[in-house]
This record gives sequence, structure tokens and C-alpha cells, in this order.
Amino acid sequence: MEAGSGTISDENHLPASLESDRDHESFVFDDDTTSVRSSVYDFLVENGRSYHAYRSGKYFLPNDETEQERLDLQHHSFKIMLNGKLNLAPIPPPSRALDVGTGTGIWAIEFAQKYPECHVVGSDLSPIQPEFVPANCRFEVGDAEDTDWGFEQKFDYIHGRALVTCFRDAPGVVRNIYENLEPGGWFELQDPCLPLRCDDGTLDGTALGEWNRLLDEGMKKFGKDLRENLSWGQYMREVGFVDVHEVHAVCAFNTWPRGRKNKLLGAMSLQNMLEGVDSMGRAIFTRILGWDAAKLDEFLVDVKKDLNNKDVHSYCGVYFVYGRKPTAEEAKSSAESIG
Repeated sequence: MEAGSGTISDENHLPASLESDRDHESFVFDDDTTSVRSSVYDFLVENGRSYHAYRSGKYFLPNDETEQERLDLQHHSFKIMLNGKLNLAPIPPPSRALDVGTGTGIWAIEFAQKYPECHVVGSDLSPIQPEFVPANCRFEVGDAEDTDWGFEQKFDYIHGRALVTCFRDAPGVVRNIYENLEPGGWFELQDPCLPLRCDDGTLDGTALGEWNRLLDEGMKKFGKDLRENLSWGQYMREVGFVDVHEVHAVCAFNTWPRGRKNKLLGAMSLQNMLEGVDSMGRAIFTRILGWDAAKLDEFLVDVKKDLNNKDVHSYCGVYFVYGRKPTAEEAKSSAESIG
């Protein structure tokens, strides 16, 4: 693929479009994800969910065991989409790698296992990662929007995934990433796209459609634009990244599309979203939009019915972008040509 923007439509790769399976062929899968919760910090407990204590209130999704299991399932969905790969960027074996917003740390742990000579760091607002990890992997509590990340050494590869709800200052985060990369190092973002999409009107008038609208409204009131992740490629080019590639895929929220891989991803994404409508929405609806928790619980019953309804053809985009920081020689040559 040429540097720039594109889609991959081969079902052996990333699904770029979805076609409804009108016969509603069934699909069943078993999930056996587990997670280990650390209790280093006292977390805020609100409406039955726990939230990060460090920079409390900055991030609206919970960090409890239910959410950790959802994040691990989401990790496996990404791996299926990428045919078992952890990344798309054409990286050589790195010596230092950073996972921004590491969550449960599952990606960082698997990356450390794949590259045993690489020192892997995972950073997150919540210290919920396992205690027992590969010797070349460690975790830190940190905020990617801080201008000084505090690392003594830079990284060959920085990875971020599912950051769509995380940042108010995405351009600033991209600048931080650039500054913390070694010359020639790579950055990659793998991100679901919100709000949810639907091409045939079947989401209109549903509780799921209303949840989608209200989540978008609440996030905007809090100062976060759910659509901004699609601008990360632009932000990367603006700070100096080269060889920037953008790839767009799609993923349904149940098994309504045709194709075995689409159905597998749809089944997993359905389980993800049956928990996700609560985890993504509870703090936004109660803190920002002023909903009562009991009213939200009642509303979510209908939202989950719509998610399970194969006649509601909801899906999300999935956005991949990666690029390289110029080498010292490339930077020098570029500066000379401008001068």
C-alpha cells in the first residue's frame, strides 16, 4: 500500500464493508478471557463501578473487573481483525517499546513475549495490570497528556489502542509521542470509531440510536470529540512523521453481516458492547447529562435489546494509522532543503 489513506477489503485482511446476512445464520463462540486486578491505589466507587484515582475524573470509563474482562475481549477482537498480529507498522525488532493507555496490559505483555529482547513499558491512569509479567515488561501510572513523560530513554516503537474516549488534547499527545520516539522509530494507533454507524436507517428510532446520540452529546459537553481520532494521521504529518499510512476497516455489533470472519468479530463485539454501553455511558450519563442511575439502568435494558436485534445493522469504523519519525539524516536533509 502506498503511504497515505486506504482500505483493505479482502476478508483475509481487514473488513472494509459489511453486507447483511438476511438469513441470520447463527454463530456461537466461547470466551475464556481472564484478568488480574491490582489494588495498589484506592479507586473511586460510584454507582456500582470503580474508577481511577490518579487524576480522578479525567477518564470516564471504569477500571473494575467487569471492565477489565471487556478490555481483554476487545484485545482478542483486534488480534482476530489483524489475523493474530499485534501491530500493522513494519517495525524491526525494537529495543524499547511503550504502550500508551495500556489498560489491563494484555497487549504490552504479549508484545514483550514476542520480543524478549525488548524492554516494554505500559502506561495508564489505572494500576490494574497483573503483578506477574514477563521480566522485560513493566507498568507505570502516567497521563499521556502531560508534556513531560519522565522517561530517561526514548522508544523505538510506541503503540496506542482504543484511545477514542481518552484525550481532550489529541494534537498535544501526538507531539508527546513524537518527542519520546527515537529518530527512525514508529508510532501506531489502533482505534474504534464513534459514534456508531448505520447505513440503512435501522438504527433510527431505537434506544441504541438514542444512546449513541446522547453519548456523543455528553462527551462534547465534557470537551472530548469522539470523531477526532480520524485526524490523528493529519496530526502526525503536522508534527513531522513520515511514511504515514491510514487504514479504515469496519466491525458489526452482532452477527448480522455475511462472512465467517465478520460474524466472529460481530459476536465478540456484541459481547463487548453489551458491557460497553454501561461502561462507556454510566459516568457520562450520570455526571454530565444528569441522569439518575435507576433511569439509566432501565434505559440500558432496551439498548441491549437493540444490540441483540439482528435487524438493527449497527457497526463501527476501525481506524489504523502508523508513521515513522525521520532519522537524523532525513531531518538534516529536510532542514537543508527548506533552508
